[in-house]
Amino acid sequence: MRLLIAASGTGGHLFPAIATATQLSNYEIEWLGVPDRLETQLVPQQYPLHTIGVQGFQERFGLGTLRTFTRLTGSILQVRRLLKQGNFQGVFSTGGYIAAPAILAARSLGLPVILHESNALPGKVTRLLSGWCDLVALGFDCSTQYLPKAKKTAIVGTPVRSGFLGETEPLPFSIPENAPLIVVVGGSQGAVAVNQLVRSSASAWFDTGAWVVHLTGTNDPHTDSLQHPQYLAMPFYDNMPALLKRANLAISRAGAGTLTELAVTRTPSILIPYPYAAEDHQTYNAKVFADAGAGLLLRQTDLTGEILKSKVSHLLKSPQQLQDMAIATANLAVLNSAEQLASAIAQVLNTEGKKNR
Repeated sequence: MRLLIAASGTGGHLFPAIATATQLSNYEIEWLGVPDRLETQLVPQQYPLHTIGVQGFQERFGLGTLRTFTRLTGSILQVRRLLKQGNFQGVFSTGGYIAAPAILAARSLGLPVILHESNALPGKVTRLLSGWCDLVALGFDCSTQYLPKAKKTAIVGTPVRSGFLGETEPLPFSIPENAPLIVVVGGSQGAVAVNQLVRSSASAWFDTGAWVVHLTGTNDPHTDSLQHPQYLAMPFYDNMPALLKRANLAISRAGAGTLTELAVTRTPSILIPYPYAAEDHQTYNAKVFADAGAGLLLRQTDLTGEILKSKVSHLLKSPQQLQDMAIATANLAVLNSAEQLASAIAQVLNTEGKKNR
């Protein structure tokens, strides 16, 4: 069987799709993406990559919206032609704006579609087109309430990169074995506002013996403003599985991919949702963790360095609370998510394929 995977833009869309694709070894897979996005770096060495020009919809109707609709129509025709010429048997997407032309083109040809939604509040494309999909697989149980038109849903969690599920190499940092470690993660682009809050608070944490590994991203002009023997700052770090498994506490944004990684590594967290995320969806994600006792939800608009300093200091002095949070976090993990999702895809394709034969 030949399967087209439509996943584009950020690690939150790409990593779950790649993790799922590795479980579909019996399928001939090709990829649909957008030029100049992350998939152009990650995908071509594994799968043939096709790109189309498509973009998200504007909040207000205007000339930009008309251009977007025109481009969407052209993209649907492109994908339709690709599906026909490539003799694909179905489409799998992890959402985002690339999902729209992929879903609509597939349905126009009578091909089955499987869509995975990792966020607690499904994205606009998922909510709009869920009824066109044979299956909408979900990362969070609470998402079903937002998809009344979906034909069928399944809770499968969100797949993570394989490195999170196996043994990890030791960290190359000389952090004392018994020292508490705080890891600060701002997402793939970093988070300047969070970085500033952390730097203004960290001295109190150092006094307790804690170390801080701070992934600042590449957009922060003040990365050198804090110097301390117990503070390690870097734009990003590749071996996140080992880093999060070693961490006693993470301070993080609340993207679905990051939360999945925290759950798999059992890492307690203070979650500061990105306040400008589409429809404030990171707050919905963080609320799932907060309600489960897995993390503390702190809104950036209400947060000061003093509040963050106090919250972290309290947790560092409360090992039992951190342990309880770690257990609650682990309870949110779906360790075989990629296998579950791959199995669901295969079932849909096989079922629909028999109907069409």
